[in-house]
Amino acid sequence: MASGRKTDAMITIDGSEGEGGGQILRTSLALSLVTGQPFRMERIRAKRQKPGLLRQHLTAVEAAKTVGCAEVAGADMNSQTLEFRPELVTPGNYRFAVGTAGSATLVLQTVLPSLLTASATSTLTLEGGTHNPLAPPFDFLARSFMPLIHRMGPCVELELRTPGFFPAGGGRFHARIEPVKQLSRLVLSERGAIHGRRARVWLSKLSPDVAERELAVVRDELKWRSEECGMELVPHAKGPGNALVLEIEAENVTEVFTGFGERGRPAEEVAELAVAAAKVWLEANVPVDEHLADQLLIPMVLAGGGSFRTTKPSLHTTTNADVIQRFLPVPIRVEQESELAWRVRVGAD
Repeated sequence: MASGRKTDAMITIDGSEGEGGGQILRTSLALSLVTGQPFRMERIRAKRQKPGLLRQHLTAVEAAKTVGCAEVAGADMNSQTLEFRPELVTPGNYRFAVGTAGSATLVLQTVLPSLLTASATSTLTLEGGTHNPLAPPFDFLARSFMPLIHRMGPCVELELRTPGFFPAGGGRFHARIEPVKQLSRLVLSERGAIHGRRARVWLSKLSPDVAERELAVVRDELKWRSEECGMELVPHAKGPGNALVLEIEAENVTEVFTGFGERGRPAEEVAELAVAAAKVWLEANVPVDEHLADQLLIPMVLAGGGSFRTTKPSLHTTTNADVIQRFLPVPIRVEQESELAWRVRVGAD
């Protein structure tokens, strides 16, 4: 799939459709860069409590503008309308800082697809939140998503320098992207045997008792051994923060489930959220959970096809599929196979 093919045909997208959040904007920016098609988005994040563009969305727009040498109109705080006209995707060395605790991983999500098939290597330094609710945490990208991207051809190396949590932020990580001319198709039909598992609590300026209570829930609910559980104390932290990361390594995929600490939320509740998500995936006996399903759609479309079995697709996933098909005429079909399992087919698969 070539990057940056310029066309004058502007696509108009209603940002209130489906899940109605920032993902519609990020997917549109990503595919605009890949295809060269300009777009106009109206009613951006109309379904959110604070509609319009916030700091992390503006950083994603700025990143896409820089990487794609684009013309942009409407890139202002709280704006609900944006026009984006890309020119040419340009690999290089970039730094993008959200400036708040907004998710830096979502900024990477915006520019990554175009850089996977760019003409040369790119390096990115991204600053902001690395472990945020409602965003893929760094651990998920590094341990679950990027190994699958590597199987499709590109090599993406991620290095976490400093974790950043809501509300203080201050996180930083690096990405090095070795592209390929064409992504290879990926098929994930079976999870395979489970080879390893690990629970890790990120703790920033909080009592170790928080981690101990969260890990107690993991040991009790999932029957994981004490040696599979541990904590990471964040040095030189900018502010308080907590995330419980469950990593399950299977034969064909590694899945990551996360619970995020928030003011007023008991440690046990944080752990229960992550444990419940892991249980849903384990019971369904499929390789892909709902969050990984959401992330895999764009690279599979760019590869021209592929398929995976997953748990019940979320509104995020179905909305993402709808937006993708506004830019690229690649069919995406979702079929229920059993009470707990669905298959997503991309292209002619």
